[in-house]
Amino acid sequence: MKLSTRTDISAPAGFVFERLADFGSFERVAMRRGITLKRLDTLSEPGAGMSWDIGFRFRGKQRQMITDVKHFEVPELIIYEGVSNSFEAVMDFDLTDLSKTRTRLQVGLDLRPRSLGARLMIQSAKLGKGNLERRFKERIDQFAQDIERQHEKSA
Repeated sequence: MKLSTRTDISAPAGFVFERLADFGSFERVAMRRGITLKRLDTLSEPGAGMSWDIGFRFRGKQRQMITDVKHFEVPELIIYEGVSNSFEAVMDFDLTDLSKTRTRLQVGLDLRPRSLGARLMIQSAKLGKGNLERRFKERIDQFAQDIERQHEKSA
């Protein structure tokens, strides 16, 4: 199942990319939400090869996922790949300069089942895909607004 959206952000691409590459802040937010993270790599700088073992609850069960940064091209592209017992996921963040102060963020999420139970879950989710797409877009738009606020504060 694929979800995608795009939004325009009133900030330069370099600033937006810095926010997308601020993995420490994402780790802190995840831990506040009860998600366990264990860093698997030893990289000192953000880049391809970063990896996490992520533990979280979903539909009443504890789940584990290994997530890696597969592509890291400053200042335009970050691609994550994640694998769990049930799913494979690819999430990409693609930035395009619209002007010196405006950036288009395109986000895509591709979920592929690895088990029969996961296949059934994806099929049932497709029945409500419109609602999922709307919620996905709302989350990305909220993230974009947060970046705009951070940019206004730093200017």
